[in-house]
Amino acid sequence: MPEAHRENFFIELLKFVLVAAAIVVPVRLFVAQPFIVSGASMDPTFNNGQYLIIDELSYRLHEPERGDVVIFRYPRGPKEFFIKRIVGLPGETVAIRNGVVYVAKNQGSGSAGIIGNDAFTKLDEPYVVNRGNGADATHPVGQNEYFVMGDNRPESSDSRIWGMLPRANIIGYAYLRLLPLHKLDIFPGALSHYSPTDTAALPQ
Repeated sequence: MPEAHRENFFIELLKFVLVAAAIVVPVRLFVAQPFIVSGASMDPTFNNGQYLIIDELSYRLHEPERGDVVIFRYPRGPKEFFIKRIVGLPGETVAIRNGVVYVAKNQGSGSAGIIGNDAFTKLDEPYVVNRGNGADATHPVGQNEYFVMGDNRPESSDSRIWGMLPRANIIGYAYLRLLPLHKLDIFPGALSHYSPTDTAALPQ
């Protein structure tokens, strides 16, 4: 190859690399990034080693919602990344009784199932197969905080153990499951219906 052609080739290659980097890097930093599931805390919804793509853009446009599967920086070690499901929203109280989750808005209204003047409703959680038999507890959720739990309750280190998840720690939600190929799925773990059931007395 003549010297001039060789120089032109490397110049064009460099241009291609720079253009590709200009496209890929912003996407990687601000729009989407990969995540590999580690551990059994989200079984059976997500299994160890599954390869996900995280949507980092949507939460810049709206707030996380109950039932979203989110990826976030671990509050006690920001270099670690966790995947959990949002159970409690800012300004709510989450109560766990015999493995069943109840939520209430902190506004002191209602007359049924009251703890601290809050009326609780039982959550419909069809994705939970193993609730375990952990201790009963009540957790107030502050503003700009979320209460998160793993779908596999006995195997999950979550808000029951290390407290609330700050909004600022949330990176995004599970948008796409790429691997394994036989479980390829868009919006994996999302539910068409996820809401509290009717107000009910909270077991003491």
